[in-house]
Amino acid sequence: MEDQLIELNTDDEATPMITPSELIEHIYCPRFTYFMNCLDIQQNEHLRYKVLKGRQLHETKEKTNTEYLRKRIECIKKEISVYLASKNLKVRGVVDEVIYLRDGTLAPLDYKYTEYSEYTFKTHKIQSVLYGMLIEENYNLVVKKGFIYYARGMAKIKEIYYTNEDKTEACKIIDEIFNIIEKGFFPRKTKYDIRCIDCCYRNICPK
Repeated sequence: MEDQLIELNTDDEATPMITPSELIEHIYCPRFTYFMNCLDIQQNEHLRYKVLKGRQLHETKEKTNTEYLRKRIECIKKEISVYLASKNLKVRGVVDEVIYLRDGTLAPLDYKYTEYSEYTFKTHKIQSVLYGMLIEENYNLVVKKGFIYYARGMAKIKEIYYTNEDKTEACKIIDEIFNIIEKGFFPRKTKYDIRCIDCCYRNICPK
């Protein structure tokens, strides 16, 4: 199985785009969208422990032979760190791996520096769905599911099947993000107050 590092660029500087990471942050709390895209106040995420560990993980996985993992999911070929963009979705991002499966379909594989849980977080699922949509559009091949590799503890892989409802929800969230960006209004914060404790914007965000 040969590793490939490629870039499929359908980007257009004239088309405003967001990244899957921005979509995750919006799901976590819509005010991330406002602070980052309307006020241009960045997170300084390079200082956060989990982000640093996550980046180290991605770098390590790209250099490590993990053929046993891919055999379990019937992978026959992979492409690593693939840059994809879609003017239709208005999304750009780098997929950790594009997996070619034995049945002729493709799938994204995403690495997470967190422990496996039977519960699938909405942020993880929607990000995977979005990567799948990007792959399907750029490669013009069917994408039915995605994989998430949870690296902490007993490292495990999770298989996520996509539904039309999942894709509709992802597109709805993208529309919500651009509605805030284009109109510049201040959205309601997350209903989960515990998320505010470790938020990088907690000192400037109204309660």
